[in-house]
Amino acid sequence: MALPCTRHYKLLSSHSALNLRKPISSHLQPICCLKCSSSVSSSSPFTEKLSLQRYQRDQWVYNNSNDNHPLQSLNNEDYAPPDIESIRLNDIALQLPELRRLLEVLKRKRESSRNGPGNVFLVGTGPGDPDLLTLKAVKVIQKADLVLYDRLVSNAVLDLVGPDARLLYVGKTAGYHSRTQEEIHELLLSFAEVGASVVRLKGGDPLVFGRGGEEMEFLQQQGIQVKVIPGITAASGIAAELGIPLTHRGVSNSVTFLTGHSRKGGTDPLFVVENAVDLDSTLVVYMGLATLPSLAQKLIHHGLPPDTPAAAVERGTTPQQRMVFAESKDLADKIKKAELVSPTLIIIGKVVALSPFWLRSLKEASCLVDA
Repeated sequence: MALPCTRHYKLLSSHSALNLRKPISSHLQPICCLKCSSSVSSSSPFTEKLSLQRYQRDQWVYNNSNDNHPLQSLNNEDYAPPDIESIRLNDIALQLPELRRLLEVLKRKRESSRNGPGNVFLVGTGPGDPDLLTLKAVKVIQKADLVLYDRLVSNAVLDLVGPDARLLYVGKTAGYHSRTQEEIHELLLSFAEVGASVVRLKGGDPLVFGRGGEEMEFLQQQGIQVKVIPGITAASGIAAELGIPLTHRGVSNSVTFLTGHSRKGGTDPLFVVENAVDLDSTLVVYMGLATLPSLAQKLIHHGLPPDTPAAAVERGTTPQQRMVFAESKDLADKIKKAELVSPTLIIIGKVVALSPFWLRSLKEASCLVDA
């Protein structure tokens, strides 16, 4: 029996790059999966790599592609996509003419008005629910000339973009980066230099595991003014949605944010686990779906009680939100059974037991035992 949620929720002709410049009781034992009970479609609330919605939204940048428009391929039932890198490079090649044209239009506009370079706004959009946007974010989004958006900017947020803005997907997901980080830097710089108001939309907060600091540093070194508009990071937004206080007097006096994966060639992200175990702290793991089994084992090895309450939340604050509650030792198995997908946020700590969903999970587990 599933329990309902409370929510009804950058120019070379080369195709290889895009270079535009050159005490909670320890005996609680919940084992359950809570799903939103809603008539809302289970389709993703975010922009997936080859979705029709992405290409329809970015239609302007493919106006010159004629018979090679990606939508034609995706609408073909017999279409067999090539390898992911070929798709990425083909996308870039198709977009180049319109990107150049827009740059030229904006350049002439700046020269006639004698304005200086434009601004880049790094805007956090929160975990998905558009009602969690700040007023400042909405104002900037609605006045943008160009919006570069990531995968985890929800469709509901993108619906708020002004009608005169051009949208361009630059998202990344496992195994597919529509743009490299260097290409994103060049896009931001090129359009800012011709006077455009450029909005860089990022899920959550741009400076929390969002690489916003890298983009800000690069642009500032080039003399471009960067303004950061914070967003509600997933840990705060999703914990609030579940009724989990990240800190709580007498239960948790601190909170740690941990990334579950490393950059290519980087250090194993789990090396910090030994220092992350604190019985009086809350641990929140971003992007940790794939590494959770190893993470949980290492946490327990370094002193985390196996029965520590934990939660995993897929697509939190959206209508497609799903949740799994379990003891830490069981969480990975329960996630696998529930088939949760990215993005999934993981919260580990005694504060999880303060969530009303934890109590519901106890009742559900009890019903299963009695049956």
